[in-house]
Amino acid sequence: MPAKHFSQPVAIFVGLGFPREINTVFEAYQFLEEWTGSRSPSYATTLALCQAALSGDQDAEPARVAFEAFVRSRGILAPEAMELAAARAAQEWVAA
Repeated sequence: MPAKHFSQPVAIFVGLGFPREINTVFEAYQFLEEWTGSRSPSYATTLALCQAALSGDQDAEPARVAFEAFVRSRGILAPEAMELAAARAAQEWVAA
């Protein structure tokens, strides 16, 4: 099975905030298969786009865009999660 690399990796936080780069459709698909959170309509759409890309019915880019949107909506997109954590820490520091 071809790797179907993304045009750019999607950096996410997993576990206890450990960073991980998702570089291929297969890696995104594996992540989604292991997902224990809410299986919302956006989850189903993202999974379907990954499956379509893996089967050759679709390009990798729509799957990457959907995957990035999915992890952003869950608050685990690494750059945004870092900014959010820093903002919360600053807010707590000012309030103390």
